[in-house]
Amino acid sequence: MSSMTGNTGTRRTGANTGGGVTGGNKIPKGYQQGQLQNFTPEMMELFQSLFGNLGPDSFLGKLAGGDKETFDQLEAPALQQFQGLQGQLASRFSGMGSGAQKSSGFKNTANQASADFAQQLQSNRLGLQQGALSQLHEMANSLLQQRPYEQFLTEKPESGWQKLLEGILGGAARGFGQGFGGKAYSKLFG
Repeated sequence: MSSMTGNTGTRRTGANTGGGVTGGNKIPKGYQQGQLQNFTPEMMELFQSLFGNLGPDSFLGKLAGGDKETFDQLEAPALQQFQGLQGQLASRFSGMGSGAQKSSGFKNTANQASADFAQQLQSNRLGLQQGALSQLHEMANSLLQQRPYEQFLTEKPESGWQKLLEGILGGAARGFGQGFGGKAYSKLFG
């Protein structure tokens, strides 16, 4: 029995001329496809679960896509901290006397702090988004290079009828060839 390891790589482009078609591959006539599992059931379960990390609804998928809700959740603690800092800033200016919070110094300081905070959030978003895209790409490449199954081709065993017909036809052909060849030889050289 002979076998060929790997994939035939042939795509079905027209009519089937003898072999079967399995998974987009054309199986040559006289062969059948086999498959061996390389992973244990536990490995297979883990392998399949990892694909969930690559989808658009996964955490990385949402980060890579710039999902506003996901970023809002991530930024909520920073916003609370910033609001606390704004309160401290207002208290500092309150200690300077009445009307200090209405001064241009307070407004400029508060506006600058808000602008710096917004710029830092935007920078962080872009960094997280780029990092998520890179991680998704690496994970996808790693997963797609795995081979949970090994596919191969083997020759189909002949059926009983095929063997019987080949035996009869082969014997008849040998007998015909010997009989014809023997008479021709004796006429030429006899």
